[in-house]
Amino acid sequence: MQRTALLGTDGELMGIEQDIAAWDGKSTADIMAVYEAHNPETNFADTIIDLSFRQACGKGATWLLKAWLEAGNTLVQSQIKRIYGSLDQLEHWEAKLHVLQSIPFMPIPDAESENVYNFLRLTLNDQNKFVRAWSYNGFFELSRQYSKYLNETKQYFEMALRDEAASVKARIRNIMKKGF
Repeated sequence: MQRTALLGTDGELMGIEQDIAAWDGKSTADIMAVYEAHNPETNFADTIIDLSFRQACGKGATWLLKAWLEAGNTLVQSQIKRIYGSLDQLEHWEAKLHVLQSIPFMPIPDAESENVYNFLRLTLNDQNKFVRAWSYNGFFELSRQYSKYLNETKQYFEMALRDEAASVKARIRNIMKKGF
């Protein structure tokens, strides 16, 4: 992985931020190496949450967050609230995708349900079909936790099964197999 130096306010190299910024955005092996090098750090979760909302690091940091959660780690409620409270700051489609894929690992606090709902409505219309597919999954998770979204979610699913790309329809069918 080619490295570029980023300096913090104190002039020191900023390890994980530097490594994420140096990532080419494509190599899974390289971003996994960043994960392996930094995930043992005590403040790993807080750091990647902060970096998730920086344009230069969002795609890589959200990838790391998703990998960390998939490895069985959990976030505390204040960390989840920070993520859900900052969804409107996600810029890159892959950063949005990674957060959408992480929703099953992050219970939605009542105070953040409206932010999550607004984000899901926005991503439901994204140009990228993977983002849309995982937005439907997000609606499934939201409606499982808050029944007031159930009817609307079912309507979205019905429309999607008529009008969406085959890959999005496949995602919805997988959700429906869960008993939705």
